[in-house]
Amino acid sequence: MLIGEHLHTLDSKKRLSLPSKFRKELGRRIVVTRGLDACLFIFSEPAWKKIAEKISSLPIGGQDTRGLGRFLLAGASETEVDGAGRILIPDYLKEFAQLKNRVVLAGVSDRVEVWNEKLWEGYTRHLEKDADRMAQKLGDLGIL
Repeated sequence: MLIGEHLHTLDSKKRLSLPSKFRKELGRRIVVTRGLDACLFIFSEPAWKKIAEKISSLPIGGQDTRGLGRFLLAGASETEVDGAGRILIPDYLKEFAQLKNRVVLAGVSDRVEVWNEKLWEGYTRHLEKDADRMAQKLGDLGIL
């Protein structure tokens, strides 16, 4: 399971070093794609195949399903982790997530999210303020 939060930097060649515990979980071949809330999602190849199969099985008649499929699948980039544990972030994904020099990698169960450091700080402040309400809602659904 991918968990934890790590502050890293993008080097001048747009490469990002993955924490060793994330590399072990993700494997050598990974997929990077546009994520939600202005971050990037990184999936292991097997986890990505499951996501892609689920999206592909949705009916194409719905505008939302077509749109989400295009957002995730067309925005995806397959890459390999190099010998130094780094991955290359394509320019269009770097721009989408507003990635600068310092980024946060957050393990979220089946994926790693890559965030602009300042956006992550603002987002987590919001989550911390809203955690009780979210927990109550999940409790009402019988999840917590």
